[in-house]
Amino acid sequence: MHPPELVIRGRRVVTENSVAPASVHITRGYITSVSIFEDVPAGCDLVEAAPESIVMPGLVDTHVHCNEPGRTDWEGFETATRAAAAGGVTTIVDMPLNSIPATTTVEGLEKKLAAARNKLNVDVGFWGGVVPGNTGELARLWDAGVVGFKCFLIHSGVDEFPNVTESDLRAAMPELARLGATLIVHAEAPGPVEACCQSVSGASTSSYDTFLRSRPREAENDAVALMIKLSRETGCRIHIVHHSSADALPMLRQAKSFDLPITIETCPHYLHFAAEDIPDGATEFKCCPPIRERENREQLWEALREGTIDFVVSDHSPCPPEMKLRETGDFMNAWGGISSLQLRLPIIWTDGQARGFTIERITEWLCAAPARQVGLGHLKGSIKPGADADIVIWNPDAKVRVTRQMIRHRHKLTPYAGETLSGVVEKTFLRGQMVYDGGEFVSGPRGQVIFRNKN
Repeated sequence: MHPPELVIRGRRVVTENSVAPASVHITRGYITSVSIFEDVPAGCDLVEAAPESIVMPGLVDTHVHCNEPGRTDWEGFETATRAAAAGGVTTIVDMPLNSIPATTTVEGLEKKLAAARNKLNVDVGFWGGVVPGNTGELARLWDAGVVGFKCFLIHSGVDEFPNVTESDLRAAMPELARLGATLIVHAEAPGPVEACCQSVSGASTSSYDTFLRSRPREAENDAVALMIKLSRETGCRIHIVHHSSADALPMLRQAKSFDLPITIETCPHYLHFAAEDIPDGATEFKCCPPIRERENREQLWEALREGTIDFVVSDHSPCPPEMKLRETGDFMNAWGGISSLQLRLPIIWTDGQARGFTIERITEWLCAAPARQVGLGHLKGSIKPGADADIVIWNPDAKVRVTRQMIRHRHKLTPYAGETLSGVVEKTFLRGQMVYDGGEFVSGPRGQVIFRNKN
């Protein structure tokens, strides 16, 4: 075994079994061992965290819209991955839509790979897409290395990525089951949305309540029920993305108790904000499904506590500020999406610790569980021998105020602006190389593309 080239140590190191003093030995970008705090071999570099700081696995965010190529003015790989590094995120998985072309063919994936070249500040994997008529393309995309596939049950917001029907799913899901691939689902059924949009016709479009009533819980509930049924029939592994309806939790809980292959994520905005507090016209809060009521939020936290919801990812979905229609405050026509890629750790730590959750639980939701979902648990999301040396050092007691100046996303409009959060990222390491240090980026792009079948 090669001696370590680098040791990162601290008094609060989060491993798979504990939070305790430890030294992490790193050679050639991998963790070779986790040893006692005092074990620092001669001749290696040493990075020592402050006594109050936490040494944690780099965060994994499996729900990020980079929007490149085609809509790079919305975000882009360079700015998205810089924001990730500043937030302690060392691995992201890019969504197949909002780029042009969408990642629904191998040719589309190849164009995305070309666009990402020499721009990645953290590691990036890719989802493929399921759209009407592309079932024959799924095996090719799977063999090319996508980590799984996404579909919409309702209009996605962009014409390049049309939604699927139950008939489309019955064609695609047996093929995905054969491949062993996960289907991640934007679970809103169009029927209830269409009915409710008609019912709010004529109501004020700047009222958040109007928008909330236009995207009812029933839309999510019906979609989740359909996906449970189809998973049971086809054996296809299902993942519900950005879940917000507490009403659907009992059926998801039951499905998991029957060992159906179903997992669920939610997002910081559903756990932090409440519909009652959103001002009229504040379209930076618009997302689909919508931020719901305070009682709904608390039920989502309880679902995380009990394990019905598996983890928390950002659903970072940015756009140019003018698409948010902030001047008119038109919720019904503004782009739906929230920018938060950089902020997931302090948001969930701030709100999680207030509810009694430990660092270990936060690490599971932000690091280990997302990595496992995309088949990267052996390399990402944990501090353990053999894993990539992706590490974040952060101070859980320090405060950060969300300002335009500290945001590294391309566009600065976010509903978190002005909030004071606990948890400040101090250093981020990617495969043992420091990429972010105290507010500064200290290296050029070091990120790599991650392929499912090559890592």
